[in-house]
Amino acid sequence: MRGVETRRSGRSERPARPRSAGTRAGAKSMKLRRKAATIARVSAAVVVALLFSARAGHAGPPFVTDDPVPVDLGKWEINNFANSTFAGGALQGNLFAVDANYGAAENLQLHLQIPSAMAQWSGASAQFGLGDIEIGAKYRFLAPGDDEWLPQVAIFPLLDFPTGDANRDLGTGRAHAFLPIWLQKNIGKWSIFGGGGYWLNPGPGNVNYWFSGLAAQYQLTDALSLGGEIFYQTKSTDGGPGSPGYPLGSRNSAGFNLGGTYDFDKTRRLLFSFGRGLLNASTTNSFSYYLALQVSF
Repeated sequence: MRGVETRRSGRSERPARPRSAGTRAGAKSMKLRRKAATIARVSAAVVVALLFSARAGHAGPPFVTDDPVPVDLGKWEINNFANSTFAGGALQGNLFAVDANYGAAENLQLHLQIPSAMAQWSGASAQFGLGDIEIGAKYRFLAPGDDEWLPQVAIFPLLDFPTGDANRDLGTGRAHAFLPIWLQKNIGKWSIFGGGGYWLNPGPGNVNYWFSGLAAQYQLTDALSLGGEIFYQTKSTDGGPGSPGYPLGSRNSAGFNLGGTYDFDKTRRLLFSFGRGLLNASTTNSFSYYLALQVSF
């Protein structure tokens, strides 16, 4: 936390001497001005302290770049969401999914995601069904205060089970895992977070790949925060034309998202983002979106 130091000039004590009425009036006026100046300095210090101690907006969803902040101990945070990516005549995403997170211990969050996936690619009709179920655990091992220069840091390993049908592009066909590290620093009403990691992605046509991202979010009002992110991902598949999901994941990609959150009340929050690719966009990400209702209790 930063504040403004209030300084006062030192004054030596002098013997009192008789004063005329004008002198007494002038002295009284001087005292009032000094008192007003002191109040102004103290008020300025309070305002600046409040500004720099304000907690930044929620990070992570709706962005693909995550954050190191776990759910509070004993609390639930559930994101009911839909998302899709469109490119080259193909689409891939979730018609509806539940992303449940629980604060199991201090600095420890447990995660479960159950998706209702959808996919479509050239020459195939739209496919719908259960996607790959995901579990994970976020552990924040560095949690300094906002007034310290160090960022918050956490690991958040994820494990996805092959519950989706890979032949219909609703899953990868094998268990796969993500091993990331995430960092965040709050500066006033800004929250800056990012990091990345390595996906272990076995299976026919699949390749291991890297992901990294950087995001910033600003608390515009008590209810509304807005932000954006940029991210980069190496290719996740060697599949060619005619293979499920092609061309999504077939080339290295970079992109951006713009979005934010809006609090309806203390327990319900709208999450939203949209964006597109910046590298190989026509085959990796012509347009993508994320929309969710978050419920916390």
